[in-house]
Amino acid sequence: MKFGVADYGMSVYEGGLYDLEERLKQLKAIGYEGLEMCHGLSPSDAMHNAARFRRMGMDFASCSGPDKRASIEWTAALGKAYVWAYSPNKNFEIFCRHVNIQAANSRLWGVKSAVHNHMGTLVQTQEQVEAYLKKCPDCGLILDTAHLAVAGGNSLEIAKKYVKRLVAVHLKDYVITNPEILGPDKWPERGHFCVLGKGSIGLDNAAVMKILKAGGYDGWVFVEQDVHLQDPLIDLAESREYLRKAGF
Repeated sequence: MKFGVADYGMSVYEGGLYDLEERLKQLKAIGYEGLEMCHGLSPSDAMHNAARFRRMGMDFASCSGPDKRASIEWTAALGKAYVWAYSPNKNFEIFCRHVNIQAANSRLWGVKSAVHNHMGTLVQTQEQVEAYLKKCPDCGLILDTAHLAVAGGNSLEIAKKYVKRLVAVHLKDYVITNPEILGPDKWPERGHFCVLGKGSIGLDNAAVMKILKAGGYDGWVFVEQDVHLQDPLIDLAESREYLRKAGF
């Protein structure tokens, strides 16, 4: 396995990504091997950024361009395995149609398309994740452990049952701060994401990792913390230590 950071939360805390090399340097120093995305505004920008990853001795899993076509083609050109699949349509059947068409086009380039389960989308509960995987057999899953757990799902079960469908894993934890706030659309107010092992929802990310290893998973594992209440590097270092203590 390779261990990286999905750095959305870092950019939220810092107000953006200003210096890719500095971010890679900081994350490498605390034990990470890369980021999920190499972003590019143009083909030359994507190539330049990909070269900066290599120069820093770091790696990435996918490429994000200004549209889906660019993301697929640049990901293929840079030798990476998957792109995010998404449709803003709120009808599940149409959503799956869009995702299946993207998957077919990605496959022409030797790239896998995958949906990231996320609260507030059509693929948030365990039932919705499984329905998506059934309706979109050529698509993969980017398993987000905390988004699934907060939505009432079982990340251990999904990891074990669908390990061959996983293209990447987002390890997250979540602490409830306002238990009186209920409802699937109220998760940002009910609590916040936190350091691995410090959540209050009974999520055992170490156990998920062991299930993945037993199932032969050998892809990227990204620590992600959407909300940082202090320097993100402190949180991310603590999460990396959590994984080391678990044997990873």
